[in-house]
Amino acid sequence: MAKKIPMRQCVGCREMKSKKEMMRVLKTAEGLIVLDTTGRKNGRGAYLCMTKECLAGARKNRGLERAFKMSIPDEVYETMEREFEQNVHG
Repeated sequence: MAKKIPMRQCVGCREMKSKKEMMRVLKTAEGLIVLDTTGRKNGRGAYLCMTKECLAGARKNRGLERAFKMSIPDEVYETMEREFEQNVHG
């Protein structure tokens, strides 16, 4: 039997992709929004394609706000953009 590949929807472009191809954004119990580079931390997760366009798209279409049911300040997006550049080369 073929192994089922976990699929997730990008909050930026809204495309379904396999979990491995995506980056997890996490809302911690304290309500902080962080990049979960391991994909294993506890908390509410949302997924983004590993492109700057999707991060920008999620910011524009408020995808993360919807996923986490809260407003997200600009500095959180700016921090994510910096982390993104360090973790995803290209």
